[in-house]
Formats: sequence, structure tokens, C-alpha cells
Amino acid sequence: MVPFKFYLITDTHYYKHSLSQYDNEYYDDFMHYEQKCFAETQAINEAVFEWLENANEADAVFIAGDLSFNGEKESHLAYIEHLKRLKACGKKVYVVTADHDFKDRSDGCFGFDKNGRIHPEPTPRDELSELYKDFGFGDAIAFDKKHLSYVAQLSDGLRLLALNNDGCDDGGRYFEPSHIEWIKEQTKKAREDGQMMIAMNHYPLIPGQPIFNLVGDTYQKDAGEVTKMLADEGVHLCFTGHMHNQSINVIETEKGNKFYDVCTGSVIADPAVIRLVNVIDEETVDIKTYDIPDFDYDTKGKSCKQYLSDLFDNMIVNVLYDMAYDTDRMMGKFHIDNPKLRPVLKTVGKILQKTTVGGLGRMLFFKVDKSIKKEKVKDVVAELVRVIFEGNQYFREGTPKGDALLALFSRLKPVLKKVNAKTFDGKEADIFDLLKNSAGNYDIDDYNATLKLK
Repeated sequence: MVPFKFYLITDTHYYKHSLSQYDNEYYDDFMHYEQKCFAETQAINEAVFEWLENANEADAVFIAGDLSFNGEKESHLAYIEHLKRLKACGKKVYVVTADHDFKDRSDGCFGFDKNGRIHPEPTPRDELSELYKDFGFGDAIAFDKKHLSYVAQLSDGLRLLALNNDGCDDGGRYFEPSHIEWIKEQTKKAREDGQMMIAMNHYPLIPGQPIFNLVGDTYQKDAGEVTKMLADEGVHLCFTGHMHNQSINVIETEKGNKFYDVCTGSVIADPAVIRLVNVIDEETVDIKTYDIPDFDYDTKGKSCKQYLSDLFDNMIVNVLYDMAYDTDRMMGKFHIDNPKLRPVLKTVGKILQKTTVGGLGRMLFFKVDKSIKKEKVKDVVAELVRVIFEGNQYFREGTPKGDALLALFSRLKPVLKKVNAKTFDGKEADIFDLLKNSAGNYDIDDYNATLKLK
């Protein structure tokens, strides 16, 4: 096969800036618990696309779903103008769509003014393949219109299996049996034609971090069956998004076939990255990662990277503060409807607000290095959650924060063992192990790696 390079971005969530107002209480309330940008998305995307237009290490761009913020028609139309400029610069563009790219009713799309929410015109799902016909759908060698999936010939010997799994009839985020059969037809044809095949799918097929095994919305439904099917059908690599999480994970099937899921962070939320992928041959793929460029927006004197990092931390800090002092609001946000939990959450929230890491160590009898004793627990929790999403987590064994966290988990082991939790494949979860390997990355580098597919 001929080697092939491409840039990869995902979860661009483009929102046309003029569709909303941002200096009002309704916008502020929305952003209180929000991890990703809203007002800034047009500026961020403009900077990213300008960077891609001038980037010369590859002449193709993959975009792994959630192109628009919430399916606004005007957002799509403005976004497509950026894709046209990419094509004019000589880049081939391949997109998949996802559930943020369409809405059946206008109340699914929103912005704000001084009176509350407003609702821009939505984009019906059945218009997406026509809107994006010049960016993968139109020149596909195979197209499943119902499931908005296609196969593209990337180079001599290499094909892209571009998958949409938004549950077209009910939004259930799964592959229907007829879709699975179509996928098997395409993988079989690729083998018969002597073609290597790689995939792009919006939802992760392997949970990005071990702890995500316990949260169903973080990965593809029936992920275990799908990854096994793809790997044994000869597809060993898939590029995903959705979680705004940076990770590279691998499984091996009973037949000894590897499957890699390369999940990439959203460009409009920390860690905000662009990947460069080099498919060298059928066995070797090299991946490099770049931070997005600075964008033209008032970042309050901060670097753009720090601005996005602080936005993420602010979300966690707000959740922890409201747990203590506005418990009903926090419970409503996370759909916690058990009133018996209110006093528990309030108490835990107040402990997190007031306690230092050293104080928590004294309270629960675990050792804390003196270098971190004075740090507030709430700040460390915010940092921990952020680095789980950023990837290459550094709360590892042998570091002050990693050792303190593992000591805390060890103290809580009797409680954790009583949690009747199941992983995505139905197995009993080892909570301690999931927490340890989510806080610290002990496996593949999530940013820069050379993958051996076979």
C-alpha cells in the first residue's frame, strides 16, 4: 500500500457567533457547569482551519463528528465554508456526523438573549449527507444512506470506513443489525480487494479511561462486540471523539487480533488538539499531536491553552462548591433524584471545600508528602478530573499526588469492594484498579505513539 498521512480533529461544535447573545444571566447559568466553550467556538474553529489550510505535512483532514454545536442550520452553512476553503487549498476532507449535528425540532437548538433561550433553525438528519456531500459522502465507493456511513478510497491499498452510529430512528447510539451487516460486507470486500481498512466513528469503541467503563454514555453501546467484530474482520484501528478525552487504547481478541481506539480531544475544550497520523504500512501507524493555535478572543490575558484549562477546572470547582452550598442545583444538573443523598452530598461537599490534602490524610490515616499537604482537596480533585480527560495522567505511583491518591484508594478498599459495579462488557468491576489506572497512565502515550497493528 501507499503510505498515507492525514490531520485529525473532532468535536468542533461550531456555533455561528451571531446566533446568540452572551452578556446575560441565562448564558452565564448555562456555562456554570460547562466543560466546552460556546461563545468562543467560531473564533477557535477559524484559527484551527486557518492552521490546517497552511499545514503541509498532510493533504487530508478527518473530522470525527459533532461538527456543529447542536445542529443549527446556520452553523452548518458557515462551517461548510471553512471546509470548502480547505478543499481549495488542496486538502481532501472526510467527515462523519453525530447526534450534535441534527435536531428534528428547533427547541433542540439554542442560544440566548436578555429574555432567556432562543431557538435557531435546526437541521434535519436526512439533510446531512447532502450538506456534506463534498466531504466524504459524495465520492464514496460505498454509501449506507440510512446510517450515514461510507467507504472512501484514501490511497492505493488503503480505505476509510466512516461510521455513523447515532441510532438514526431513536437516537440510541448503537449499530442496527442491518448496519452491522453492511459493515461486514465492506470489510469483506476490502479483504478481497487486498485493501487495508481503517475506521472513523464518533463514539469511542474502547472506553477512553478505565473509569469510563462504568459510565454507559462514554462509549459505543455493545462496544465489546463491535470491537471484536471489527478486529476479527481485519479493521485494527479506529479514530473516535465524543468524550473530549485524549487517549489511545488497545484490546486483543480471542483470535489474537489487535484493535486500537484513538480518541481525540475536542478542539473547543481542554486539551484542544490536532493529531497528525501517518499510516506507514499495514502494520505501523505513527501519531503525533499538536496543541491548537491561539485564537482571536478575549482570554483575559491568559494563553489560549491556559484559558481552556481554567474553563475545565472552573466546571469542576463549581460542581464541588454547589455540592456543599447549592446541593439542589447540583443534584438537578446530574439528575440525582434521591432526597436521602442530599445531606450526604452536602456534608462531603463541605469537607472538600475546607479540607487540605494533609488534613484529609490525617482524617483517614494515610500518608501525604509534605510538598502537597497544604493544597486544598477541591483543587486537587479538579486537577485530577482534568488530567483524566487530558490523557497521559500523571497521578502515578511514585509521585507525591499519585502515592497519596493510591493510599486513599487503599484506605477506601473495603467500601469500594461493596460497590456492585459492572464494566461495559458485564464483568464485575475492580474499582480500585479502575481508579488507579485512570489517575495514572501506565500504558500507551496518549499524544505521540507508534502503533503496531499486527
